[in-house]
Amino acid sequence: MKYEAIVIGVSSGGMNAMKVIFSLLPKNFITPIIILQHMGARPDSQLIKLLNSISNLSIKEADEKEKIEKGNVYIAPPNYHLMIERDKTFSLSIDERVNYARPSIDVLFESAADAYKDKLIGVILTGSSSDGTLGLKKIKEYGGLTIAQDPKTAESAYMPASAIAVVQMDYILSLEDIIKLLINIDSQKEYSL
Repeated sequence: MKYEAIVIGVSSGGMNAMKVIFSLLPKNFITPIIILQHMGARPDSQLIKLLNSISNLSIKEADEKEKIEKGNVYIAPPNYHLMIERDKTFSLSIDERVNYARPSIDVLFESAADAYKDKLIGVILTGSSSDGTLGLKKIKEYGGLTIAQDPKTAESAYMPASAIAVVQMDYILSLEDIIKLLINIDSQKEYSL
């Protein structure tokens, strides 16, 4: 399999986007997915409970030193930066906010790019900040696959539009078409839609 992990950054409008993602991904999807959703500082176990209730996949909060495994979906815990080490484990930090956010999409994407090089897929979805743009740029520089939600289809267009303005995207698609593409890649079918 060419790609070993998928990182997804999402901010405002993210709850609705995640509901769509997890209702469409099949249970035989094996590429690990790491999602960073901007949220408040309080832990929200309800979010993971809700997503697990509609998902065919197992969704959990990422833990310190946890090894990233196929077939799993990990969500960044609130109020920690989530990073991926070169040995494909998670690390958490309470370093300063980046782009006014902790967790920061840029921090996750940049560390994931260092760990996975050209075997990484980076996805930017709805959001109202520029967080994720520099991280997606780094994924592209390593030869990873870059995908942005079409701003016209995003609940909040600013975040995908910011990334599109800076990064030459491989794909700019609606949320449903992003999922179709990821399923095709995961099952090693042609990448076209």
